[in-house]
Amino acid sequence: MNYNINKGIGRTVEFKGLKAQYLFIFAGGLLGTLILVMILYMVGVNSYICLLLGAGGASLIVWQTFSLNKKYGEHGLMKIGARKRHPRYIICRKPVHRYLKFTPKSNAV
Repeated sequence: MNYNINKGIGRTVEFKGLKAQYLFIFAGGLLGTLILVMILYMVGVNSYICLLLGAGGASLIVWQTFSLNKKYGEHGLMKIGARKRHPRYIICRKPVHRYLKFTPKSNAV
Protein backbone atom coordinates (compact mmCIF):
# COMPACT_ATOMS: atom_id res chain seq x y z
CA MET A 1 0.00 0.00 0.00
CA ASN A 2 1.15 3.51 -0.78
CA TYR A 3 -0.14 6.39 1.39
CA ASN A 4 0.27 9.99 0.32
CA ILE A 5 0.98 12.08 3.40
CA ASN A 6 1.63 15.51 1.88
CA LYS A 7 0.06 16.58 -1.38
CA GLY A 8 1.99 19.73 -2.17
CA ILE A 9 4.08 22.61 -0.96
CA GLY A 10 2.29 25.00 1.35
CA ARG A 11 -0.57 22.63 2.11
CA THR A 12 -1.15 21.10 5.51
CA VAL A 13 -0.15 17.56 6.33
CA GLU A 14 -3.08 15.18 5.99
CA PHE A 15 -3.32 11.44 6.58
CA LYS A 16 -6.58 9.53 6.13
CA GLY A 17 -8.59 12.69 6.73
CA LEU A 18 -6.74 13.81 9.86
CA LYS A 19 -5.22 17.24 9.46
CA ALA A 20 -2.43 19.16 11.18
CA GLN A 21 -2.42 18.96 14.99
CA TYR A 22 -4.87 16.03 15.08
CA LEU A 23 -2.13 13.80 13.68
CA PHE A 24 0.03 14.56 16.71
CA ILE A 25 -2.86 13.90 19.10
CA PHE A 26 -3.61 10.65 17.30
CA ALA A 27 -0.02 9.41 17.28
CA GLY A 28 0.71 10.56 20.83
CA GLY A 29 -2.46 8.99 22.18
CA LEU A 30 -1.79 5.65 20.55
CA LEU A 31 1.82 5.70 21.73
CA GLY A 32 0.69 6.53 25.27
CA THR A 33 -1.83 3.69 25.21
CA LEU A 34 0.83 1.27 24.00
CA ILE A 35 3.24 2.33 26.74
CA LEU A 36 0.50 2.04 29.39
CA VAL A 37 -0.37 -1.49 28.24
CA MET A 38 3.31 -2.48 28.23
CA ILE A 39 3.82 -1.16 31.77
CA LEU A 40 0.69 -2.93 33.03
CA TYR A 41 1.82 -6.18 31.42
CA MET A 42 5.32 -5.92 32.93
CA VAL A 43 3.86 -5.18 36.37
CA GLY A 44 1.91 -8.42 36.17
CA VAL A 45 -1.65 -7.40 35.40
CA ASN A 46 -3.71 -10.10 33.71
CA SER A 47 -3.07 -10.13 29.96
CA TYR A 48 -6.79 -10.06 29.12
CA ILE A 49 -7.20 -6.88 31.16
CA CYS A 50 -4.20 -5.39 29.35
CA LEU A 51 -5.69 -6.31 25.98
CA LEU A 52 -9.07 -4.92 26.96
CA LEU A 53 -7.57 -1.63 28.19
CA GLY A 54 -5.36 -1.34 25.12
CA ALA A 55 -8.17 -1.98 22.64
CA GLY A 56 -10.60 0.25 24.51
CA GLY A 57 -8.11 3.09 24.91
CA ALA A 58 -6.97 2.92 21.30
CA SER A 59 -10.52 2.87 19.95
CA LEU A 60 -11.46 5.81 22.22
CA ILE A 61 -8.48 7.82 20.97
CA VAL A 62 -9.27 7.05 17.32
CA TRP A 63 -12.94 7.92 17.77
CA GLN A 64 -12.28 11.17 19.67
CA THR A 65 -9.55 12.34 17.30
CA PHE A 66 -11.67 11.85 14.21
CA SER A 67 -14.69 13.48 15.85
CA LEU A 68 -12.59 16.51 16.89
CA ASN A 69 -11.21 16.73 13.36
CA LYS A 70 -14.70 16.64 11.89
CA LYS A 71 -16.18 19.10 14.40
CA TYR A 72 -13.48 21.78 14.58
CA GLY A 73 -11.53 21.43 11.34
CA GLU A 74 -7.92 22.22 10.62
CA HIS A 75 -7.39 25.25 12.86
CA GLY A 76 -10.18 24.57 15.36
CA LEU A 77 -8.08 23.60 18.35
CA MET A 78 -6.02 26.77 18.05
CA LYS A 79 -9.22 28.83 17.89
CA ILE A 80 -10.57 27.11 20.99
CA GLY A 81 -7.33 27.77 22.85
CA ALA A 82 -7.38 31.43 21.84
CA ARG A 83 -11.00 31.77 22.90
CA LYS A 84 -10.19 30.36 26.35
CA ARG A 85 -7.38 32.89 26.86
CA HIS A 86 -9.49 35.82 25.67
CA PRO A 87 -11.51 37.52 28.43
CA ARG A 88 -15.28 37.30 28.13
CA TYR A 89 -15.73 40.88 29.25
CA ILE A 90 -13.59 43.74 30.47
CA ILE A 91 -14.03 44.74 34.08
CA CYS A 92 -13.79 48.45 34.76
CA ARG A 93 -13.49 49.21 38.47
CA LYS A 94 -12.73 52.93 38.25
CA PRO A 95 -15.58 55.28 39.05
CA VAL A 96 -17.08 57.08 36.07
CA HIS A 97 -16.01 60.54 37.26
CA ARG A 98 -12.36 59.47 37.01
CA TYR A 99 -12.79 59.03 33.26
CA LEU A 100 -14.61 62.32 32.83
CA LYS A 101 -12.15 64.38 34.88
CA PHE A 102 -10.96 67.45 32.96
CA THR A 103 -7.24 68.21 33.07
CA PRO A 104 -6.32 71.70 31.86
CA LYS A 105 -3.44 72.08 29.42
CA SER A 106 -0.43 73.97 30.66
CA ASN A 107 0.38 77.25 28.90
CA ALA A 108 4.03 76.96 28.07
CA VAL A 109 5.65 79.98 26.44
